[in-house]
Amino acid sequence: MSDLLYSIKGFDHCELYVSNAKQTAHYYRTTMGFQPIAYRGLETGNRNCVSYVLNQDRVNLVITSPLEKNTKIGAHIDRHGDGIKDVAFTVDDAEVAWETSLDRGAKSVLDPKEIKDDDGEAVVSAIQTFGDTIHTFVERKNYKGSFLPGFESNDLGLKADPTGLVHIDHVVGNQPDGKMQSVCDFYEKVFGWHQFWSVDDKDINTEYSALRSIVMTNDNETVKMPINEPADGLKKSQIQEFIDYYETGGIQHLAFSTKDIISTVRMMCSSGVDFLHTPRKYYDSLNDRIGPIEENIETLAELGILVDVDENGYMLQIFTNPLQDRPTLFFEIIQRKGSKSFGKGNFKALFESIEREQEKRGNL
Repeated sequence: MSDLLYSIKGFDHCELYVSNAKQTAHYYRTTMGFQPIAYRGLETGNRNCVSYVLNQDRVNLVITSPLEKNTKIGAHIDRHGDGIKDVAFTVDDAEVAWETSLDRGAKSVLDPKEIKDDDGEAVVSAIQTFGDTIHTFVERKNYKGSFLPGFESNDLGLKADPTGLVHIDHVVGNQPDGKMQSVCDFYEKVFGWHQFWSVDDKDINTEYSALRSIVMTNDNETVKMPINEPADGLKKSQIQEFIDYYETGGIQHLAFSTKDIISTVRMMCSSGVDFLHTPRKYYDSLNDRIGPIEENIETLAELGILVDVDENGYMLQIFTNPLQDRPTLFFEIIQRKGSKSFGKGNFKALFESIEREQEKRGNL
């Protein structure tokens, strides 16, 4: 147990910096079922950037673009392409969270700030983590609005068809080779987090590439952040490809949980989401490897859904291709049926699928 004087309740939201927020928000709404709930921009008096807040159950995404040249947001997009800037946490005390983090060696990005509107008040603060990524602490116990002060509640007159996403299961950060452990040490030192799960290059490798991964989590294990780094292989791993295009450590993917992955994936496929292909041979011996499962194997094969098992049960997962032209950020859809693992048994199949896409891009 950590000795923190505050508690991290869970993931609050993730903010993406993108070159065209309106089009990105439209894509996430129409293909993945995210409902616009709040907005800030020129119409709300915000002159330098525009943000759309998208919601589905307990998932909140903020899609932000600059409205002027020579901004920090624009510089982030120029360097990294579209990507996640902020992984925000809900806390019970944003000022104490910030003070404690600085006392333990973190660098401040935003001093504690009280923000207000007609729906109440909230307190936000932020610290730097790996690469150009930040963590914002959000305290909103005295706020009743749709998101945060400064945002206008607004559905833009649009209606989304939810795809069954429930919450963020985990957020994955890729690091340059040799940096994984220092990032994990940062989370242990600053937040008092502990190691939940890990694999190394002996566990996860293909003919061409390998990775190492440590999953860090908070006290109540509601927040999980796998931290990856590439390992030596005959060719370039997908982790190294990410680093080459993102240029620093950064968020590789968000994993969204669902209670019915077959329904969720069917809806997303029909709306145009591009998922990684899983070869048919993966399913030929699935029952032998996994044991009995409730889902129909042929249905899983049709959709390309992967299955893994541990001592607590099994889980089903699938990964999208990158959602932008740079091969960086992608999403995972996951349904847990007891399993607490991260698909160790699927990494080889996943890596081989990604390697086929890397080869098409000339990056293997």
